[in-house]
Amino acid sequence: MTAQHLSPQTQPPPWLIVGLGNPWKLFHGTRHNVGFEMVDAIADAEGISMTMTMTDSDSDTSFKALLGKGFIRNVPVMLAKPQTFMNFSGESVAAIVSHYKIPLEQVLVIFDDLDLPFAKLRLLPKGGHGGHNGMRSIIDHFKGSQDFPRLRIGIGRPQWKLATAYFVLRPFNEEERKELDSVFQRGVEAVRILLLEGISKSATFVNSAQSMS
Repeated sequence: MTAQHLSPQTQPPPWLIVGLGNPWKLFHGTRHNVGFEMVDAIADAEGISMTMTMTDSDSDTSFKALLGKGFIRNVPVMLAKPQTFMNFSGESVAAIVSHYKIPLEQVLVIFDDLDLPFAKLRLLPKGGHGGHNGMRSIIDHFKGSQDFPRLRIGIGRPQWKLATAYFVLRPFNEEERKELDSVFQRGVEAVRILLLEGISKSATFVNSAQSMS
């Protein structure tokens, strides 16, 4: 269900769901952009359209993001794909959070994680950046606060000697791409549970099921 206008003055603060990645077609489909793809999956599942929103028309606040505004069931949400490049994601996310007065506990950041096996998901209520530069930027722009939930998507590590920077910018192979479909389905359901039933039940859904697999 989409919304034509979601004003910070007339609506309760929405949930902000952020997928991290790099803009430009060059990076489409790469491991580092899997956060973007999860947000696209949520948008498709909930019928929310994503449009480029560089500034807020009423205040000229710079967002530098693709944004989608709507609802998941009766919960107002904003989906965001920062267009600042990964290492500067915090510029976009902090601007959105500040403008819409969104509590940090209602900011879910979705990103790729080298330290998780491929296709594994992990949902946590808070934590550090774990060496991820996009998360590092967001924490810096939140004035050091790490108290916001994050959904990590495992991309694994290369089995051969390969620089990390090169590996994360490689596309998924055909077999991995097929497996990602189920990953995105689980992620969409995890987000629904998070918004409707809370972080504890969503984390149990995500983390416990996979620990038994």
